[in-house]
Amino acid sequence: MFGSQVRRSASHAPSFPLNVHLGSRIMLTSKNAFRAVSAIFVSLALAACSDADSAQERSTPPPPKVSVVQVDRERIPVLNELPGRIAPTRIAEVRPQVSGVILERVFTQGSLVEKGDVLYRIDPRPFEVQVQSAEATLQRAKAVQKQAQQDADRQRSLAERGVNSRQQLDSSLAALAQANAEVAIAEAGLASAQLNLQYSEVTAPISGKIGRANVTEGALVSSTMQQALTTIRQLDPVYADFTQSANELLALRRALEAGELSTVASGEARLRLLYDDGTPYPQHGRLLFEEATVDESTGQITLRGEFPNPDGNLLPGMYVRVQIEQGIQEKAIAVPQQAVQRNASGTAQVYVVNGENVVELRPVQVARAFEDRWVIGEGLEEGDRVIVEGFQKIAPGATVVPEPWSLASANDATDPHGKGDTALAKSSDRAAD
Repeated sequence: MFGSQVRRSASHAPSFPLNVHLGSRIMLTSKNAFRAVSAIFVSLALAACSDADSAQERSTPPPPKVSVVQVDRERIPVLNELPGRIAPTRIAEVRPQVSGVILERVFTQGSLVEKGDVLYRIDPRPFEVQVQSAEATLQRAKAVQKQAQQDADRQRSLAERGVNSRQQLDSSLAALAQANAEVAIAEAGLASAQLNLQYSEVTAPISGKIGRANVTEGALVSSTMQQALTTIRQLDPVYADFTQSANELLALRRALEAGELSTVASGEARLRLLYDDGTPYPQHGRLLFEEATVDESTGQITLRGEFPNPDGNLLPGMYVRVQIEQGIQEKAIAVPQQAVQRNASGTAQVYVVNGENVVELRPVQVARAFEDRWVIGEGLEEGDRVIVEGFQKIAPGATVVPEPWSLASANDATDPHGKGDTALAKSSDRAAD
């Protein structure tokens, strides 16, 4: 009975096949698993992308900082540095004016002497004898003159009374005139003898620094000798003779006529002097003149300046360099010397930061040097920002962070003693010239 009930229950059960029911449950389970796995993979991928972005952000360096100067137009003097040599303003070769034996050298070699100082003493005894002889001759001439005067007065008195002839009066007057001439000749002889005696003391014709003695005591000298006894040079002030190319001078004159340059206010070129090692001379000078001719062999024009020399540091023949201000350039553009780079072909170029803080490489034309800067002829405009420091961090097209540059901070950073690299650059430029 129990078995029959079981069969009836089984006969009333749903008629779905067993395998279909099991397959549906398996399919549902697989879909859920796929969805779960997909969600996991998506989460992992998103996490990986986020980590990669974060890593990329951490690995990308910030834009480098560079030091820049903003160029402005300004008035810059036209300074030309020209080679020259020092010359004394006055030079005198001391020579004897009489012949005789040197008894004494009075001066100290290499010392300063004043005009009229005794330098040498020549034996005066022969000249003293000449003076005595001239004095005696003058006395004799005066005695003859007195006699002639008395005779003329007597003949004139007789002629007034009509006692003597006219011929006797004329003869006495002629003798008196001859006696007067003899007195004049004797006086001139005495003056000449006294002058020769005075010349026995050789004196300094000018004030200045005396050189070495070319003769010693006991030497016989004469007024016709070729060698000078010594030489005196006046060294305060001194001349600086320097040369400039005729083409450069003509170009400056054309620029002045065209209005590109203006003359200095004083109307004269102001001069500065540099020693051979580049050290500036503390005193300023003035331009005296320029030669009216050009040297045929060199094409140079000689100019002469005058410098005070109170300490005697400038010596004749010394090689110097003269900075001459020959005009003022209006609206000029100048950049620090270290801002100008040169490529393999020697072309000058600078790095410029544009408005988007992107580096641009720009070729420029360097006109000349002024102090620690280059004057730019072409390639830059007012307001451009030129990179001065930080070249090792940049390349054309790179984005940078510009910062203002100052010479003081650059010198402090590169030179603890306060001397930057610009002095080396200037000396190198002079050596290159």
